[in-house]
Amino acid sequence: MAGIRRAATAFLSVLLLAGQAAAQKKYDPGASDSEIKLGQTMPYSGPLSGFITLAKAEIAYFQMINDQGGVNRRKITMISLDDGFSPPKTVEQTRKLIEDDQVLAISGSLGTSTNAAIQKYLNQKKVPQLFLATGAARWNDPKNFPYTMTLTPIYTAEASIYAAYVMKEVQEPRVAVLYQNDDFGKDFIKGFRDRLGETAKSVMVREVSYEVTDATVDSQIIDLASTKANVFLNISTPKFAVQAIRKAHDLGWKPLQFVDNPAASIGIVMRPAGVEAAKGIVSAAFVKDPTDPQYQDDPEFQAWVAWMKKYYPAGSLEDPQNVVGYVQAQAMVQVLKQCGDDLTRENVMRQAANLKDFHPAMLLKGINMNTSPTDYQPMEEMLLQRFNGERFEVFGELLSARVGK
Repeated sequence: MAGIRRAATAFLSVLLLAGQAAAQKKYDPGASDSEIKLGQTMPYSGPLSGFITLAKAEIAYFQMINDQGGVNRRKITMISLDDGFSPPKTVEQTRKLIEDDQVLAISGSLGTSTNAAIQKYLNQKKVPQLFLATGAARWNDPKNFPYTMTLTPIYTAEASIYAAYVMKEVQEPRVAVLYQNDDFGKDFIKGFRDRLGETAKSVMVREVSYEVTDATVDSQIIDLASTKANVFLNISTPKFAVQAIRKAHDLGWKPLQFVDNPAASIGIVMRPAGVEAAKGIVSAAFVKDPTDPQYQDDPEFQAWVAWMKKYYPAGSLEDPQNVVGYVQAQAMVQVLKQCGDDLTRENVMRQAANLKDFHPAMLLKGINMNTSPTDYQPMEEMLLQRFNGERFEVFGELLSARVGK
């Protein structure tokens, strides 16, 4: 009898331990013992389809992670749907991802207006909306939108850095602005104006907008060039950045020109616009430029090239967006690692708001990702860079991307 009791006690102990182990695992829709499902919407079609390489880079990175055994033994499935950069389509596709595909979180979706269209819905559903490919100020609002976080330094901060440089380096600046007519463009103008303060009234001589559905921005550039401004703030996405750079050059208008970080690509903007037309353009950077010779012997760069050749051979080794996608995916993997076996949407967001000096490979030296429950801006520093006709050269010191600093 004693033996039977010991066997029964041992059996109960095994059941108890198994029950405790099972209890430690917590899952929301999209997570299981073997899989983590993520979703995103991207412009596979439409005016911003040039950015689709971001999605392809992210998917390629997750494939590498899966080949290495996944995250905590779970494979990542990324469901990436086309929204054509149309907010109504984004809403439709996001509802499909949440309600039909049952993804755990949205990760890396592109666009300010598109992500804004789903922000309230996702927060009401308490679905993480993470590491977005947009730097709008509205993404750093944990009080009102605790389930939304971007990846990049916010646009108002990037614009503030440009304004500070203009006031320091340009005598009697007269600034003309081309901007996309949405939060993306308006945030840049606000950041630039706020940094200029009272002088903005006299310094900013003309501001004209365009719609993403416009065929060209030629008429806008003719208007801006007529001001003879000596500074051109070109806040546009790649297709329109190419047109604006080329048209300004054709008109003989040669101001100090700034382009936003998302458009600072040699392969899809500078060369198509013409290297002579683009020479001297200034932008901001937070990732290593894959065309910069100084990184040829850098272990992070070499690992990135090897990854590209194996997992994304069709991708351009000159497009910095393939570096940004690489960084986005690393950030998402880090959050999932921190989640352990608690793969609830609440814990995913808790871990996203608890990044401590995380440095994804290919971020510039000195830039780390830090978040807290009250600060959803993961990166706070950038460097200025200038296109020399062949590549972008960084110059100066790391500048704070925190508004007001």
